[in-house]
Amino acid sequence: MRILVVDDHEPWHDFVSKALRDAHVQIVAKVSDGVEAVRQAKQLQPDLILLDIGLPGMNGIEAARQIRGVAPNSKILFISENRSQEIVQAALNAGGAGYLVKSDAGSELLPALKAILDGKRFISASLASQFVVTTTLGVSQTTLLSWIISLISGVR
Repeated sequence: MRILVVDDHEPWHDFVSKALRDAHVQIVAKVSDGVEAVRQAKQLQPDLILLDIGLPGMNGIEAARQIRGVAPNSKILFISENRSQEIVQAALNAGGAGYLVKSDAGSELLPALKAILDGKRFISASLASQFVVTTTLGVSQTTLLSWIISLISGVR
């Protein structure tokens, strides 16, 4: 699995490198702004992009929209400390396959990668209950149950 890491905080790059060292993945590039993220996604066509939201040049949500056009097969996992429901929803609507809260990454990064690469959506456990309640109004019980099961499977 080839991964592009996009974050403007150098210690985060170090954390990701260490966390993924034994996970049989290759970090193909580490960049620190949204414009460069789009360029590198287009050039490298990574399997997965770990994308922060608060980036210089272009925020992660806008970068994701553009990445969808230049690297449509790359999956995007947003990783941010922002816990706003509106931001999470905007990130997912922009093409994110998941949303991981940075402070949860120590225990959830690898399960998030696995879930997304298995074609499932991932939401940090610290956000999940709040997110489900606010976004499932009007959704059939079958759809809701299916989503909850896939969410739980992705967290393990």
